[in-house]
Amino acid sequence: ECFLFPVLVALYEEPEKPSSALDFLKHHLGASAPENPEIEALRLEVAEMKEKYEAVLEENKNLKSKLAQYEPPQEEKRGE
Repeated sequence: ECFLFPVLVALYEEPEKPSSALDFLKHHLGASAPENPEIEALRLEVAEMKEKYEAVLEENKNLKSKLAQYEPPQEEKRGE
């Protein structure tokens, strides 16, 4: 039996047809299929990478601020 058959029956029996059949299929297939462990691992990895990225951006901002204290203003450099 095709795994799409129950979803297609649900779409056929839906009183108010969705504007996007593809979204309907994705929703129903995602709800009926168990979560793939690889997908969950990738989601966690992406979340970790986002956190690291934000931390690096903050660190970069702080380091630039500290560096600016030791560098002469641009106008003084041109006058030398």
